[in-house]
Amino acid sequence: MENKRLILVTNDDSILSKGFTAAIEVARHFGEVVAIAPETVQSGMSQAITMYSPLFLRKVREEAGVTVYGFTGTPVDCVKMAFDHLLRDRKIDLVISGINHGSNAAVNVLYSGTMGAAIEGSFYGCPSVGLSLTDHGEDADFEASILWGKRIIADLVHRIDEIELPLCLNVNVPVGRPEQIRGMRLCRQNKGYWREEFFHHEDPRGRDYYWLTGEFINREPEAEDTDERALAEMYVSVVPVQVDLTDYGQLEKLGNILK
Repeated sequence: MENKRLILVTNDDSILSKGFTAAIEVARHFGEVVAIAPETVQSGMSQAITMYSPLFLRKVREEAGVTVYGFTGTPVDCVKMAFDHLLRDRKIDLVISGINHGSNAAVNVLYSGTMGAAIEGSFYGCPSVGLSLTDHGEDADFEASILWGKRIIADLVHRIDEIELPLCLNVNVPVGRPEQIRGMRLCRQNKGYWREEFFHHEDPRGRDYYWLTGEFINREPEAEDTDERALAEMYVSVVPVQVDLTDYGQLEKLGNILK
């Protein structure tokens, strides 16, 4: 193990999640770990930041090579706290966000607090990896995720000089034992969307309230080069993520319409 590297770990499922512990296990294999995660669950927060409330940072524990903090902000707040304050005078070599309880494949990447934090890390010119397991259970089995997280990150850090920055990877691991995973696929984001459904209820005081749920609609179920297909076929999916949302295909067309 090369202890000269400094690895930042965060997530969106809180400091109490099993996936956060698993991410620290992955990171400590490659260097010193500073882990900062939200005090409470912040799933679905995407790139949200806290602007109108005070933020509180506390040291949770410290042991050989690992220091863990709880923060009252969002996942992106955690990354900003690390780069702009807590570790301002040090070079962070890698950001690992996760391991998320639940898939962040396809359009989920836009909603995910886990991926929001990973993308934020890439803004600082730091290689960043979001790790997710397609199991929402609190007691999910992260053995395969830890194994593949170590494999993928080992490839990155051992050839770090060849990486073109910014780099952010969206890595998703299918549910299964390590021997059931067939390998890894470098692929693209599946096209699709969520069709939301709001379940209406009434509380004891007669006030209406709603629970949000939904179903993912796959717009290209026959495509063979997507993250959703890789996961369905028991492969780990790896998607390089960029933040330029410009629709270049529309630029020329709109030039003839918007004059």
